[in-house]
Amino acid sequence: MFALSNLLSAVATILDYILTIANWLIIIRALISWVNPDPYNPIVQFLYKTTEPLLAPFRKIIPVYTGLDISPIFALIFIWFLKLFLVRTLMGFAMRLG
Repeated sequence: MFALSNLLSAVATILDYILTIANWLIIIRALISWVNPDPYNPIVQFLYKTTEPLLAPFRKIIPVYTGLDISPIFALIFIWFLKLFLVRTLMGFAMRLG
């Protein structure tokens, strides 16, 4: 059970890091969109390629009104939910097994 506890703890920690990185990438993309960035810039292309799979499902549910895209807000809320629920649940299971 000790090994399973460590495995769950490691998975929860890695998932927490991944969700934190996704959180910051979405925030940076939203901030960059205010200044109309060069779409050929490699950093901007990286941001679009990494965050678009996270934002696209929310854009299908919530359409863009008057040029204001609020899908990053809902994506951030979803990421925070995953961090609060999924990561904490995995950590709780790991602590009970250990």
